[in-house]
Amino acid sequence: MERLSVTRRLATVFAATAVVASVFAGNAGAEPATVDWAGAAAQLRAAAAGNPAAEQAVDRLVASGQVNKVGQVALPAQPFQIPAQSDIGRGDGPGVYGSGIALGLDGFRFGFFGGPGTIAPNQGGAKLEVLWINLSNGRSGTEVLYDHQDVPVDTTIRSRPLDTGGGMIVAAVYGSLWHRWSVPVSDANPDGFQYQLGTISVPSFGAVYN
Repeated sequence: MERLSVTRRLATVFAATAVVASVFAGNAGAEPATVDWAGAAAQLRAAAAGNPAAEQAVDRLVASGQVNKVGQVALPAQPFQIPAQSDIGRGDGPGVYGSGIALGLDGFRFGFFGGPGTIAPNQGGAKLEVLWINLSNGRSGTEVLYDHQDVPVDTTIRSRPLDTGGGMIVAAVYGSLWHRWSVPVSDANPDGFQYQLGTISVPSFGAVYN
């Protein structure tokens, strides 16, 4: 559920000023600019305080060294600038997995897309989450990505619509996700699908201007 920043996180807002100033040079309606990725990751880590799963996810992201990336802030709908890595990756074995995404769909939402196959309708035993912070107003939260339609073919799973407010938002998607693909019906696959659980090792990380 969305959590507004509390008093103990006010320092995060003030510490983010330098990051925001570099992004919003000029007026608030300026085109997307480059972002201080390391600074943004630090603010996201502060927003994760008190949530062990989110704290560990951001720690793995920072340890991976991928946050030292220079790029532009995205606009919805755009994938995150840094894709996730997982134990299954693309194909056989660990590696690049999929990407978080910001969507302007019935309001502002976060999502995730990636394979193998399609996203399974039943996500029992898996939990994919997004941790986010708006560096302009200090709002932050964690949301479960649960909204998924399997018809005709949907390769994204999304959060509920969020009231993040305007400005630059940094976010990381972490957790686990069930995938499925068609196979011949058999005793092992009575419903005609094979399933595989992907567990994210390094979160997908991005910055988006809402």
